[in-house]
Amino acid sequence: MNSPNNTADQILDCAQNLIIEMGYNGFSYADVAQRVAISKPSIHHHFPTKAQLALKVVQRYRSNIALMMEEGARRVTDPVQQLSGYVGYWSACIEDGTVSFCVCAMLASEQRTLPPEVAAEVAGHFTFLAAWLADVLARGEASGQFVLHQEPALEAQCFMAHIHGGMLAARALGDGAAFSAVAQSALARLTAR
Repeated sequence: MNSPNNTADQILDCAQNLIIEMGYNGFSYADVAQRVAISKPSIHHHFPTKAQLALKVVQRYRSNIALMMEEGARRVTDPVQQLSGYVGYWSACIEDGTVSFCVCAMLASEQRTLPPEVAAEVAGHFTFLAAWLADVLARGEASGQFVLHQEPALEAQCFMAHIHGGMLAARALGDGAAFSAVAQSALARLTAR
């Protein structure tokens, strides 16, 4: 028998995978119940509403990303290596199928139809990511490693668009290498002299 926390984690894992596959509006508690092999009332016990479930998925995702970035920053301080590590993380996930898409990017495509609390959490993810990227880019420009064509904040938005566009290309083409090609092009643009 599953422990309560284990069951909640399984539900969250399943919901995250379903969001990545189908979006927020594409899945139901029936889908979760079938995949986790539990009843819908059991899901409601842990997450009374779909909005609460999605909110917890995004909060957990954001927490994991922030922790990963903090740990990475302690190990690697070089801006080029930090950006390459970020790209490498997504390349590996997409190539091996671990995570084929950013859950927040998928939810952002449905922003207008999301419950307000979920939409706010998704927006918070992109605000955090853009600030982190802008910081990395500004430090790289100051050290002469990056050539920025615009202010760091705008360059961060452009880089983020390349990364998430690369995810879309990989998904549309069914080819993980498409992501790597787009991401490496974005990196090369920043380091071109």
